[in-house]
Amino acid sequence: QVQLVESGGGLVQAGGSLRLSCTASGRTFSWLMGWFRQAPGKEREFVAAINWNSLTAYADSVRGRFTISRDNAKITMYLQMNSLKPEDTAVYYCAQAARATMSRTKGDYNYWGQGTQVTVSS
Repeated sequence: QVQLVESGGGLVQAGGSLRLSCTASGRTFSWLMGWFRQAPGKEREFVAAINWNSLTAYADSVRGRFTISRDNAKITMYLQMNSLKPEDTAVYYCAQAARATMSRTKGDYNYWGQGTQVTVSS
């Protein structure tokens, strides 16, 4: 069984930065990893994903501001978020897919963390 634990959320002013971390345990970390977010009253949406070879994909809304990375030795994934905007406010979820190929579809992800709140004030 895979367990994913996020950390690093918090309250930040617009224009500020935060770094989220996701530590995995259980089954292989070599699968596809991703970040999703869900704002109140909205669907959970794709933010970024990274595969074992560090190929990355980003949502248009965060490209150029967010950077996803992974440390395979530490079985940890990161999301560096810069130039944060109030519309980035959401619960951010770490997810793992039992596949190697890239996907932006939440239904392709099999395991989820509990989420960490990110709040950006204007």
